[in-house]
Amino acid sequence: MRVRGDRAYVSGHVPLDPDGSVAQPFGKVGAEVSEEEAYEAAHLTALGILASLKRALGDLDRVVAWLRVFGMVNSAPGFGRQPNVVNGFSDLILQLYGPEAGDHARSAVGMAELPLGVPVEIEAEVEIHTG
Repeated sequence: MRVRGDRAYVSGHVPLDPDGSVAQPFGKVGAEVSEEEAYEAAHLTALGILASLKRALGDLDRVVAWLRVFGMVNSAPGFGRQPNVVNGFSDLILQLYGPEAGDHARSAVGMAELPLGVPVEIEAEVEIHTG
């Protein structure tokens, strides 16, 4: 993560369990991992990003707006529903922050591989209160 001025740039996060270990399932979405499981993995990734922001900023109330989200999905050949997977992230952010602060520009793309065989990796940019 990099905090600069009124922005926090969050590097790619993967789904984590509460103990900090990488969450299962592993594999490609549309093959070993279902779309629903990948949606839940994106949800866990959102929780991990929120935890990282809290550590870096001290208080999540400093997040003024979610600006950009880049979701990468470990996709099996022929799987084309990456946006449905990354909705697991976006739905939680919108639920927590509402449309005014939570709405964000977003890309959801398929990748041939992701680190550790995780189904999803997400990075984000948020605007923060500096005062």
